[in-house]
Amino acid sequence: MNHNAKKIFQVAILSIFFLIIITYSFFGARDLIFGVQIKDVNIKDGAKVVDSILKISGNAENATNLTVNGREITINLNGDFSETIALLPGYNIINITAKDKFGYIDEKNYKLIH
Repeated sequence: MNHNAKKIFQVAILSIFFLIIITYSFFGARDLIFGVQIKDVNIKDGAKVVDSILKISGNAENATNLTVNGREITINLNGDFSETIALLPGYNIINITAKDKFGYIDEKNYKLIH
């Protein structure tokens, strides 16, 4: 094996090693990078609702604490939540707030008419 081929082989192996280290670091820190996210909530903003009882469900990925209208609710290990609330006649605002272990907050507000 000549000197140039050996040098190229060493650089390629070193590059692959550092790529593996960077990939591993990214997957280890993805909770910190992406933070908490509220998603897949089953209500639409601005919707008109006929029933006075509304079941809210969704997912709060990476959350450790979740509140709906200031009341703490439980979430499972995957971040799924489900809560039933009573709506008042007229205009209602539903506030969902999630907090992760690093203190980052995601907040969603849904406005409904009953």
